[in-house]
Amino acid sequence: MKKGFNFIIVLGFFCAAGNSFGQQNLSLNDAVTIALNHNTGVIKSSNSITGYEANVKSAYGNLLPNLSLSGGFGWQRVTDNGGSKQIDYFGNLQTIGPSQTDSRNWSVSAGGSVTLFDGLSNYAGISQSKNNLEAARFSLEKIKQDVILQTVNLYTQIISNTKLMGFQDEDLKYNEGLLDRVKQMFNLKMVSVSDVYSQEAQTANSQVAFLQAKNNLEKSKINLLTYLSLDASKPFTFDSTAAGINDSTLINSSPGNLYEYAFNNRQDYQSMKYEEQSAENQMTMARSGYFPRLSANYGFSSSAVQPSDLFNRKVYSLGLSLNLPVFSNFNTENSVQAAEVQLENTNEDLKNLELTIKSQVASANLDLQTAKQQLNASDAALTASRESWKIKKETYSLGSATYLDLQQAYNNYLQAEYNKINNEYKYLIAQYTLRNAIGRY
Repeated sequence: MKKGFNFIIVLGFFCAAGNSFGQQNLSLNDAVTIALNHNTGVIKSSNSITGYEANVKSAYGNLLPNLSLSGGFGWQRVTDNGGSKQIDYFGNLQTIGPSQTDSRNWSVSAGGSVTLFDGLSNYAGISQSKNNLEAARFSLEKIKQDVILQTVNLYTQIISNTKLMGFQDEDLKYNEGLLDRVKQMFNLKMVSVSDVYSQEAQTANSQVAFLQAKNNLEKSKINLLTYLSLDASKPFTFDSTAAGINDSTLINSSPGNLYEYAFNNRQDYQSMKYEEQSAENQMTMARSGYFPRLSANYGFSSSAVQPSDLFNRKVYSLGLSLNLPVFSNFNTENSVQAAEVQLENTNEDLKNLELTIKSQVASANLDLQTAKQQLNASDAALTASRESWKIKKETYSLGSATYLDLQQAYNNYLQAEYNKINNEYKYLIAQYTLRNAIGRY
């Protein structure tokens, strides 16, 4: 799984200058590690692997001879009070006297059996248990990959909201400074009182926007900490520098290459292929009911009236047993039909998964292409709006532009900055979503 973290490290979330006292720094790599260790789905799937491994061992055990040991002791006492009459061998009537007879018996035995042929059912069982184990392992890796994607999504949302709050802070400081400047210009009779009222309203809106951005940041932190099963009331710091990734191979890859890569690397697809093989093994096991079953048995025993005489008399046994199925009350036929249905359903699930993978890859690829174009467009729009705003500030100071012209230019710049930050986040998530869709760590 360590290789699975390599693509995350390139995200570039490095620690800032230092942490405040009492705060714990939580890097993206730390968040992913915690998520993989605490996610319920990952834990349950990891636990189930042990069971599948035990099934493999048990399947091999069916090929081996079994052996059992037993020992016994028996005691019997027969008491007769006498007085009863019986006829002896000569036909004479006689009276039986009182008697008491004790008998003891000691015994030991060992034996077992081994299946020599069962229609290849045992060998199919071994193959099925192995396929089930591999399917479970691939399924676990897919769950881990989805957990990583969700963690990255939640963590980068914090980074994006941190940027938005920082920008809102700058916006608030700008509007507060502009309000002071407009008031000074009003005192000098350079602007009308309406400009003062408009800027006061603008500053109030900026304060509300800053508080909203701060709330969004805190909520995104709570969402991540809750997902990681951490105490959201404790202070955590997060890496604020998001360099992101720029996987050019994803942008420039054709849909056909992405589909091929996905079918070779998607963990859930590999898991389903093993499930298909397991269903074929089940078919072999069901059809084995039509074949004869040959088994061997062996044993040893000894018995005596006292322990010291054990093994003075030994009994050995060895035999073969051939069972020919003639009529099984349609049970074998029912097992075969059930296996056929299971195999057909598994094949159908595999076909449906292929279509789903193609759909996910195509959709994620379109989202990535769109996000890239939006990011490029937002870069150009931000540059243009920033320059336009600078010009309007200068002309407003000279009295050549109105306050409405200045605010319109500033609002355009504000919107462009918002779009740039959001599009950076969308582009980053689009890359990770496509990577997840094609099964790339």
